[in-house]
Amino acid sequence: MAPFMEAYLTVFALLIATAAATGTGYRNHTVGDGAGWLFNSTTNTSATNYSSWAATQTFSLGDYLIFNTNSNETVIQTYNKTSYLSCSADDSDNGTFVYDDGSSQFGEALTIPVPLTIVGPNYFFSDNDDGVQCQHGLAFEIDVQHGLGLPPSLNQPPPPPYIEPPGPDTAQTPPLILAQPPNSGAYVSCADVRVAVYGFAVALLLLK
Repeated sequence: MAPFMEAYLTVFALLIATAAATGTGYRNHTVGDGAGWLFNSTTNTSATNYSSWAATQTFSLGDYLIFNTNSNETVIQTYNKTSYLSCSADDSDNGTFVYDDGSSQFGEALTIPVPLTIVGPNYFFSDNDDGVQCQHGLAFEIDVQHGLGLPPSLNQPPPPPYIEPPGPDTAQTPPLILAQPPNSGAYVSCADVRVAVYGFAVALLLLK
């Protein structure tokens, strides 16, 4: 084989391997795409059909759901189908986790990344307005596959706060609210979230 052809085939093989690795890596899924995770309380309608959105995605361990939302809505993750169907969060339930930013301002823009750490059914909803938001479409369920398995950063008890920023599709989003995935079911305290946010900001400055 001619040296030129051999070099060409080597480069081609490397490109194919790189593309394959990229295609099977961990992903960030922006919930609702451009519609965000939002609810219109005047019309009692959600910004989009989240079940239809979820049906277009493939979810695996180590992926993140990125909720572009505001303080008018909540982000609740549960493995308890009864809680999901009742549109009610129970902070004593080990299978339910509420990502609470602690904001007291109405309509404050937020971006909340939620890691997927358990295979199987995962349910998400907002219980604001006594469950009305959930009952009128601010809810969806997904089936998480094993994929590559959990990355080292998430495969330890308890998992650490989110370290890497979301992908380029969320580069211009509001400030991140960092939260830990569930390990015993709890509400994220405001103090813990702010410590994580400050740490994330320092990390970004060091990377510049």
